[in-house]
Amino acid sequence: MTTLRRQLLLRVNAGFLLVAAAAGFWTDVLGIFFSVGAQARIIGSAPHAGIGFIEAHGLAFIIGILLWRAAPLRSWHLTAAAVHMLLGTANLVFWPIFLAADALWAGYVTTSLHWAFVVLQLIAANAAGANAEAPARA
Repeated sequence: MTTLRRQLLLRVNAGFLLVAAAAGFWTDVLGIFFSVGAQARIIGSAPHAGIGFIEAHGLAFIIGILLWRAAPLRSWHLTAAAVHMLLGTANLVFWPIFLAADALWAGYVTTSLHWAFVVLQLIAANAAGANAEAPARA
């Protein structure tokens, strides 16, 4: 995998995180504070429980920004793989949340993409090699 393709992978990965996190954050806010939407079914009666949702989606957004700016180095590919491994595992462990929110489609799409990014980032990390240098920026 070329440096350019690894950079593109990091950007696509970042784009997914940014979009999914922003959408998740928006549904969190609507459900927690306005009792509207899918999250309202889960945490509408216990809005204080929403802290984990807000934190997770907020941090995923911040990581998306970092991955957008990241150089295609092995360390960044491994970081991206670890992030998606955590998020994909959390989705699987807490799968009943998607059922309760009547949002199975979101569970299938996001979980599949998390695991696809784990595989792709590990391939990119291997291609980067341990001593790969960052490309020069203009």
